Amino acid sequence: MALLLNSHPELHTKIARIVIMGGAMALGNWTPAAEFNIYVDPEAAEIVFQSGIPVVMAGLDVTHKAQIHAADIERFRAIGNPISTIVAELLDFFMEYHKDEKWGFVGAPLHDPCTIAWLLKPEIFTTVERWVGVETQGKYTQGMTVVDYYFLTGNKPNATVMVDVDRQGFVDLLAERLQYYA
Repeated sequence: MALLLNSHPELHTKIARIVIMGGAMALGNWTPAAEFNIYVDPEAAEIVFQSGIPVVMAGLDVTHKAQIHAADIERFRAIGNPISTIVAELLDFFMEYHKDEKWGFVGAPLHDPCTIAWLLKPEIFTTVERWVGVETQGKYTQGMTVVDYYFLTGNKPNATVMVDVDRQGFVDLLAERLQYYA
């Protein structure tokens, strides 16, 4: 996205918003401070956040709340179509990975689906408008998304930051969409 924005600045006005899964207001998952998607190319993330195009950020703070539990997987499996069955099998595997005590999850967080869920049904998310920057140089904080939650920088908000999700509404939306493949 950053490459496109830099190569074709004339497109900025044609892009209504950029919805990303990346970053966090608090803890990282790749380093103590950084979420993986931002960490791997913090310079590109900074270009996107400072582009002037509204950004919607689904960070770890919300994606860790968008957990799928074992009962949800069985609900998906019971839909009984080939797609819901495959999704249930993939989620079984994902649940196994997240049983590691270091994460402290009851279920498995579905990070990337939060972006599509927000596009389909934004009302299941609680959001705040904040300025977000990306640390590109820090020895310990490279890749950290700095969310000015308390408006301390004086910078104008450049992002809609998801901070909470109606987990049941999220699961219901996934189940509803899986039924389309019946």
